[in-house]
Parts: sequence; C-alpha cells; structure tokens
Amino acid sequence: MKDIAVNRKAYHDFFIEDTYEAGLVLQGSEIKSLRKGKVSLKEAYVSFTHGEAFVKGMNISVYKEATYNNHDETRDRKLLLHKREIEKLSGKCKIQGYTCVPLRLYFKDGRVKIEIALAKGKTLYDKRESDKKKTMERQAKQLLRR
Repeated sequence: MKDIAVNRKAYHDFFIEDTYEAGLVLQGSEIKSLRKGKVSLKEAYVSFTHGEAFVKGMNISVYKEATYNNHDETRDRKLLLHKREIEKLSGKCKIQGYTCVPLRLYFKDGRVKIEIALAKGKTLYDKRESDKKKTMERQAKQLLRR
C-alpha cells in the first residue's frame, strides 16, 4: 500500500482510539491529483448527515491538465462505510470531546482508501507530556547507539 498523505497533526492533537478503513467517492481529475500527491489532510474532519459520512476540509489541488470539468478543491467527499459503522461512529462523535478525523490516504489495489479514526482531543498538558516521552525515548535510543 502506497501512502499518499499522512495527517501527522492528528497524532499530536488527539488520542486515537479506533481506526476504520473507508473508500472515497472521487472524480477523475481528483484521482490524477492524488497520484501526483497534491492533497492535504491537516484541517480535514469527518461529519455525519442523514445517515451518510462525509470528509470536509480535505484539500485536493486542481489538476492543471484537466479540461473545463475540473473539480472543486475543498468539496465534501462521501465516505463509503457500512451502515452499522456509520451509526457507531456518529453515536460516539456526539459524545463531548470525541471527533472523527482522517489519519492517512493511500492506494490499495488501485483504489483510494482513507483511514479514519475515532479520537479524543488532547489538552495542552497531555501534549506536553507526550512530547516529554518522545524526547526521553529519542535520548535513550541515542545512548544505546553509543
């Protein structure tokens, strides 16, 4: 599986609890842009309306070689999930502090898949604590190398 984009900011800002794999409904010019790697997941999130899941805020750049029927960069894109998965995620996202964020976008068997996660927001204290742990682990690895 080839990663197209990874949302590193989500790992910094959230505690990841569950992950799900979903398909995306895309247009032809969007696929061409994805193959070039012209996508950003930094401000993207998942919303649920009328029993359907949509990714909002995901920016896929315009494909310059496309003709007049090019896509809108930040349009809402429908996620392909099972009904019970949508109900489970939307129910948990209604709880205060939980949200659903995309983690990574990748190709799997020629199709574009997105990995979404049920996540709980970190506070400033939690972010500092996780940064301390990362630096301690990095220093320990450096000492072991020497």
